[in-house]
Amino acid sequence: MSASPPSLVIVGRPNVGKSTLFNRLTGTRRSIVTDEPGITRDRIYGSATWRGRGFEVVDTGGLLPDDKAAIPREILRQARVAIDSATRLVLVVDARAGLTPLDAELARLLRKTGKPFLVAANKADTGAQEPLGAPFYELGTDVFPISSEHGTGVDDLLDAATRDFPESSAEAASDETQVAIIGRPNVGKSTLLNRLTGSDRSIVSPEPGTTRDAVDLVVERGGRVYRFVDTAGIRRKGKTHLFAEKLAVVMARKHLERADLALLVVDASVGVTAGDLAIAGYAQESGRSVILVMNKWDLALEAAREQVAREAREPQTKRKPAKAEKGGPRLSDPGHLAAEYEKLVRERFKFLDYAPVIFLSALTGQRVTPLYELIDHVAEARRRRIPTGELNRWLANVDLGRGTSPAARRVKIFYITQASSAPPTFVLFTNQTRRLHFSFERFLENRLREQFDFLGAPIRFLQRLKEKR
Repeated sequence: MSASPPSLVIVGRPNVGKSTLFNRLTGTRRSIVTDEPGITRDRIYGSATWRGRGFEVVDTGGLLPDDKAAIPREILRQARVAIDSATRLVLVVDARAGLTPLDAELARLLRKTGKPFLVAANKADTGAQEPLGAPFYELGTDVFPISSEHGTGVDDLLDAATRDFPESSAEAASDETQVAIIGRPNVGKSTLLNRLTGSDRSIVSPEPGTTRDAVDLVVERGGRVYRFVDTAGIRRKGKTHLFAEKLAVVMARKHLERADLALLVVDASVGVTAGDLAIAGYAQESGRSVILVMNKWDLALEAAREQVAREAREPQTKRKPAKAEKGGPRLSDPGHLAAEYEKLVRERFKFLDYAPVIFLSALTGQRVTPLYELIDHVAEARRRRIPTGELNRWLANVDLGRGTSPAARRVKIFYITQASSAPPTFVLFTNQTRRLHFSFERFLENRLREQFDFLGAPIRFLQRLKEKR
């Protein structure tokens, strides 16, 4: 691998415009921007180039060093990880508010790290930039009045921030597999990301909705490159109240649409809920490949063992058959629980019958390693292309009459070809004057899957209709 690019880390107290500056530097809308303080919590990474110098930009959560609450404490820890690996720091302050004690405290903390830092006096867009930035020279470093929203002064800031960065040669983008981790709040998505990447990349908290921005991390393993994106927990619209939460859900769906495949994380100790089914519908509509990850499997096994022990202690006459709780499995012999549970999962996710199911515990690491092999398998199946000749030889041996209802006109398919992959899309030339019934398409899809490996990938059909005379 080539050497890591220089890292420019953006820090500051809450609501001074760090995420707006991040989006300006990376040319994206990667970080969520609202008037609500405390939106960014995890470290958000992006790439930028300035005057031929490529570098990494890191957006951190708003820092409150003396706040002992769980979330602010984790934000500070995440920021410190980014600061430790930074090449240069940018302390963002609010030029309109002037120098605050918290700004001075943060500057003192940054100075103790020994890392070079600059001050970006943001929101200096009134035309009187010099007076607005003047108080911050007390911090003992260069000050650049800027407007992140309008771009004023950002070029001078970048000239100073990147002056020691090496020029980067244009390299071809790596062939990486993009994996979105999706699911309801608090099912273990961030824990799974940390386990897969071997780092504390995402903040993990019992508080639902901890992750708001999508948190991504690139991992190289076995010669393959993976970009994992931990998205915000997706809830129904009626369950989201703050604007930031609503925006986080919208962004989660956008990141899903940019991925190659989705890990749909379900809490196995609770079972498949209506919320899980709704998110699975989003994944299917987006055309992503899907792996169903039944997380917290250790808790499900523990519940099964307790159920068996409780039944063993009760007299035979008083025993009641075990019931599924909240969509969970019927608890019986723990040795057969996985097989029983998979039947239940398949029953609930009928429309995702092509998606493989894996049972694991992100917290303990149980069965997490095989997930990488499954991701590779599903990613390869998604990109698979079948030669036209092979497809039509297969078609000649398919009994199309089995898929045609008695009342319908007999379907003839004269020719089939694969138009594209990711997801696999096939063009059918038929004798029909209207689109094939969905049941026939399902029949054809099942026959295709029997012959060719498209594990985890949705299959699409395009039809060339016969013109009416």
